[in-house]
Amino acid sequence: MWQMALAGLLVKLVKTPLNTLKHLKFHMKLPLMSLFSLVLTSAAMLSLNAPLAAQTTKPELVEYIQAQKAAYEDIALKIWGYAEVGFKETKSSALLQAQLAKEGFKVEAGVAGIPTAFVASFGSGHPIIGIMGEFDALPGVAQAAVPERKPIEGQIAGHACGHHVFGAGSAAAAIAVKHWMEATKQAGTIRFYGTPAEEGGSGKVYMVRAGLFNDVDAMLHWHAGDKNAVSLGSTLANKSGKFRFHGVASHAAAAPERGRSALDGVESMDYMVNMMREHVPDSTRIHYVITKGGEAPNVVPAFAEVFYYARSPSRQILQDVWSRMEKAAQGAAMGTGTSVDWEVIGGVYEILPNEPLARAMHANLVTVGGVTYNDEEKVFADKLARTLYGKPPAIETAAMVQPLNPDATGSASSDVGDVSWTVPTTGLSAATWVPGTPAHSWQAVACGGTSIALKGMVVAAKTIALTAVDLFQKPELVAQGKAELAKRRGGAEFKYEALIGDRKPALDYRN
Repeated sequence: MWQMALAGLLVKLVKTPLNTLKHLKFHMKLPLMSLFSLVLTSAAMLSLNAPLAAQTTKPELVEYIQAQKAAYEDIALKIWGYAEVGFKETKSSALLQAQLAKEGFKVEAGVAGIPTAFVASFGSGHPIIGIMGEFDALPGVAQAAVPERKPIEGQIAGHACGHHVFGAGSAAAAIAVKHWMEATKQAGTIRFYGTPAEEGGSGKVYMVRAGLFNDVDAMLHWHAGDKNAVSLGSTLANKSGKFRFHGVASHAAAAPERGRSALDGVESMDYMVNMMREHVPDSTRIHYVITKGGEAPNVVPAFAEVFYYARSPSRQILQDVWSRMEKAAQGAAMGTGTSVDWEVIGGVYEILPNEPLARAMHANLVTVGGVTYNDEEKVFADKLARTLYGKPPAIETAAMVQPLNPDATGSASSDVGDVSWTVPTTGLSAATWVPGTPAHSWQAVACGGTSIALKGMVVAAKTIALTAVDLFQKPELVAQGKAELAKRRGGAEFKYEALIGDRKPALDYRN
């Protein structure tokens, strides 16, 4: 590992201005030119991407990821700049595929009927440990990497949920584990799953439905956030769809009696669904946007569309709420003299926690530690914190690792849920955003383009890699994870049925 350390030092020295080098004080009795000579010789012997040494320990694996981080920071920032929305992440997916192929992974692209989905594998046989990576952006939140609102002109989307660092960090972990497997001659398979369209497109659901996870022993993932934590909680099951009303166009002033407003149908549905909120469990969430409301006020709209999400901690309750929403749509059409049809766009299970795997990952996160800001990052964080609602936590909390919380259930949804009901799965959040920053905000996009997010990404990459090593080295941990999965999902009686039914991937849902 001394060659790697010296090679890393060379990179730092090459990037250091000459005037600064003249004033450097090294804690070794070597003249500056002798140091350069030694480093250059070492660099010639060992490339920065060389395999790890035999009998690599977990601390050495952490050092390896740290030494390689610049390449993955570059990938993450490129994907941040691409800002491609769900099922359209052509450049983002290709970039990750190319990096994995370069590192010796066998890449299968276009899986599950999705052009941007892929699986990259190294090794053979069991255990098969999988790592998930996302890369889709959100529409409507383009933002420069500055601590005040500054949309990027001409850009329609932004990484407001941090999927650019998710994909790149997960790839860094998978590649590091691959090098560790080569160095230690570890048997088994490491897989990277490139999973598109998490934001409402349910990309992983199609991959689960296609059987791509059926032979996997354990799955690992992470997500951007404002804290470092592993949770034993769940998420909300989610179902989404577009309700399309069809009416009759007419002159809104000269012949209103001849028209039947599709927008009236949408608004009537919205009114009835809003009344439903009083009569559903408190943990239920329903939200919508009217995506099409007509062309001009003086034309009775012949077509209108509303895009709905419904969520619940229980997918059984969710299905009942969704059924009531469908009836509201039918009633709205009947009452306004219009017709309605709908398309289910996405549907995801609630995440099924796995305590043995979560505890192993938490221990590794504690070992890795959190994110410490430098002076420049502190200035950025302080300015951005002033734009947040309420009083955000102190920026020092980014350096902390939160206690393992057995009762924490999130209020968001993720298609990781379907994977977790198929394979033992665990994940973490890492502090890629200034503390107090909400997901899906311009502030999250801004943080994502800075070194703050990249530091959090490295924390996640190290934690996932160490947890993968545990799973390879400890067959009992894999067995415990499988037993926990069987217990939580009800044993052999459980049968997976996707909430999206048998529909094909909604590749145009962002159109």
